[in-house]
Amino acid sequence: MISANNVSLQYGGRKLFSKVNIVFSPGNCYGLIGANGSGKSTFLKILSRELEPSSGDVSVARGKRISSLKQDQFAFDEYSVLMSVIMGHKKLYEIMVKKDEIYAKEDFSDADGMIASELEAEFADLDGWNAESDAAKLLSDLGITENMHQTCMKQLESGEKVRVLLAQALFGNPDILLLDEPTNHLDMETSMWLEEFLCNFENIAIVVSHDRHFLNKVCTHIADIDFGKIQIYAGNYEFWLESSQLALKQRSESNKKIGEKRKELQDFIARFSANASKSRQATSRKKSLEKLTFDDIKPSSRKHPYISFEQQREAGNDILEIEHLTKSIDGQLMFKDLSFRVDKGDKIAFAGLNNLVKTTLFEVLLETTPPDSGTFKWGVSTKRAYYPKENSSYFNTGLNIIDWLRQYSDNTDENFVRGFLGRMLFSGDESLKPVSVLSGGEKVRCMLSRMMLAQGNVLLFDEPTNHLDLESISSLNRGLAAYRGTILFASHDHQLMQTVANRIIEITPKGCIDKPQITLDEYLADEKIKHQRRVLYS
Repeated sequence: MISANNVSLQYGGRKLFSKVNIVFSPGNCYGLIGANGSGKSTFLKILSRELEPSSGDVSVARGKRISSLKQDQFAFDEYSVLMSVIMGHKKLYEIMVKKDEIYAKEDFSDADGMIASELEAEFADLDGWNAESDAAKLLSDLGITENMHQTCMKQLESGEKVRVLLAQALFGNPDILLLDEPTNHLDMETSMWLEEFLCNFENIAIVVSHDRHFLNKVCTHIADIDFGKIQIYAGNYEFWLESSQLALKQRSESNKKIGEKRKELQDFIARFSANASKSRQATSRKKSLEKLTFDDIKPSSRKHPYISFEQQREAGNDILEIEHLTKSIDGQLMFKDLSFRVDKGDKIAFAGLNNLVKTTLFEVLLETTPPDSGTFKWGVSTKRAYYPKENSSYFNTGLNIIDWLRQYSDNTDENFVRGFLGRMLFSGDESLKPVSVLSGGEKVRCMLSRMMLAQGNVLLFDEPTNHLDLESISSLNRGLAAYRGTILFASHDHQLMQTVANRIIEITPKGCIDKPQITLDEYLADEKIKHQRRVLYS
């Protein structure tokens, strides 16, 4: 068990949270959620004791080990990959080091022998003899192949280091597991492996993630940072979201009788309880939901931007024809002999292990990067709008938000632009902020506003959910699902891909897989596709 007792944190005059009293219990996985800047990562650091709260304290049951996902990719650069994982169990690693030091002594004494004997007993109690094999299995499960296990960490790429640090956090069956954005840099299969790991994890897990599918799969409870407090709710993210919106609606319906409200909530709870699967997490969730009362569900203060994409004119049947496209960057092959046709109404999710491949394809199609060979042709009636993954060049200006957005609007009237920005949660004086000082999430909302004003009939998105909070991601998801034009997009958000895409194109080092009229879950479950993917990635 781990608990926060009257924990408060204040930076200058700003309070992130005040007098937080919550308990996290074994057998549960808690999703820690909150608006951007609410203090999710900071609270994890308080729980791991990396950071002292302004007041209050954290209590951990005696003898229980906390493990957290480290964010510093360079901290273990001088160690091997395998040893970096074992270092996640600090006590075990210290015993291993002491053992090696004693056995390396030239004047090994009887006293040294006694100490070594005690260390060997502790080592065995901590299952030290299986440490290397357990660490190796974790690494392999996370996509770090055996030939890399003795490699020095500084020789790994950034994405590979993140996987090693994740293996480090999971190593040794910690009693309390703290994970901050654990699915970053993971491919679809590895994310699914992590979901399964956490669903079967029998101790305490507390995770911060912007991946709604991940939170829905693994969480038995949601810990919501709101109103300067942290409140724990039974259920996964979807249950929390719908129940908080239902509570908000009921609160606004002041004339509705209490009995009617209670019945509506009970029916809502029963529907979610009945949908529980056979997994341990889902079973635990079901039991918690069945105990909920009318007063347990409260409205959220957080707001959703309004994201909706319209076409200025509908495109004809000819959208895009790609023939034998090939492109390399700095000697690295991005794609070779790539050919496919985009039809009207396609919503294509591009998949693949190398993110640069998808970015490069978009840049080629938008004529900002020339292909090495091959051709492509857009339909004459297409009007494209593009959301790039890297947007910093758009904000190197002294303009405020109103004037910045006015550049991309046919209607330059200030009232129109202000009204548009208000729907994107830039209200009042906020719309006068210089765009150069905006946060990552605010810049994304500006770029999405630009996309909406373009009124294209073909939309291209490269990782649009990066830097967005859960509310904005949900609004973007709804907007893209409702859009009637053609979409080409790359994303790591499972739910966005599952609910928007009607076609999957995966670009691999040895060719591409193109599956129309299929959802992401169907794509991942298809045995023939699994075999094809193994061949293409081997």
